[in-house]
Amino acid sequence: MNLLLSLVVPVYNVAPFLERCLQSLAAQDLAGMEIVFVDDGSTDACPAILARYAAQHSQMRVIRRDNGGLSAARNTGLDRIGGEYVAFVDSDDWIEPGYYRHLLDLARAQHLDLAHGNAMYHFEGRREDQPIYRDDLSTEVMPGREVLRRRLADRTLLHMVWMHLYRRDFIERLGMRFVPRLIHEDVLWTTRAFLQAQRVAYDPTPGYYYRQRIRPLAADVMDQRLDAIIASSVYNARGLAELAAPLREDPELQRLLRWQLVDGALSIFHKLRKVNSLELRRRLYRQLRHDGVYALLWNNATNIAQRRRIARTWLKSWTA
Repeated sequence: MNLLLSLVVPVYNVAPFLERCLQSLAAQDLAGMEIVFVDDGSTDACPAILARYAAQHSQMRVIRRDNGGLSAARNTGLDRIGGEYVAFVDSDDWIEPGYYRHLLDLARAQHLDLAHGNAMYHFEGRREDQPIYRDDLSTEVMPGREVLRRRLADRTLLHMVWMHLYRRDFIERLGMRFVPRLIHEDVLWTTRAFLQAQRVAYDPTPGYYYRQRIRPLAADVMDQRLDAIIASSVYNARGLAELAAPLREDPELQRLLRWQLVDGALSIFHKLRKVNSLELRRRLYRQLRHDGVYALLWNNATNIAQRRRIARTWLKSWTA
C-alpha cells in the first residue's frame, strides 16, 4: 500500500486531552496513512496512553525523545516519515472523521504543493465554537503568493501550521524545518510555504478543532513565558524582513509582508506591559533598543499609523 499521508503529532504532558485526539485520529477514514507521535519527554500519563493506542492501531507509532520543545518534536517527526503528503496535529486538539481524506483527495487531484484548510476555534464551553476563516477566498488553484497576497490584503492571514496539508517533497526540496525553542514557530513556516508553493487550493470546510485553553500561570512563570514570546517575536520580525527583501519585482506583496512584520511585532509592547517584574521589563526595553528592533520596525513600517505606534513605544521605553 502506498503511504499517502503522514501525520506528525508532538505530545507533551497533555494527558487530560490526549485520548480525544487519539480517538479522532483513529477514526479518520483514510487508507495509506501513518500517524507518528513524538513524545517530547512527557512526565504524565501520556506515554502509557500512547503505548496503548499504538498497540491497538497499526498505523500509529511512537517516537520518544528528551524534551526539546514543540519545534524540535515536529522536526523529529519530519525526519522519520514517508508519506506523499504531511500534516501536523497538536495533541490537545481533535479532528472530524474524513477531514484528512477530503484534503488529501483535493491535494492529489489538483497536484497541490499545499492544501489550505480551515478549522474551528473550540472554547471549551465558554462560548460557541466558531470557524477560524469565515471569508470568501476563492477555492480555485492559485500560486501560493496570490493566496498570501489576498489573505494579507484582507487582514485574515493566520499562521496555523496544522491547518494545511503539505506535499512532502515540496518541504524537503526547500529544506523546511522548525526553529527549536521558538514560540509562534508557525509564522515563518507558513509565510515561506505560501511564498514558495506553486499550486495551492483552499477548502473552507472546517474539520480541525483548535482548543483554546485557559492556562493560569504564576507570576514568575508568566514572566519567563513572556520573555520567550518577545524574543521569538523579534526573531520572526527579522525573518519576515528577510523574506520580504527579495520581492522587489512585486512591490505590493513586499509592502503587505512588511505591514505584517510590523503589525505582528508591535504585539511585543503589549506583552511587555504584562511583565510583572519591573527589572525584567526595563531590561527587555533596553535590549530592544540595543538590538535595533525599533529601527527594524521603523524601516519596515508601511503607513503613518504604524510609525506613530513605534514612536510612542520608543518614547515609553525610556520611562518604563
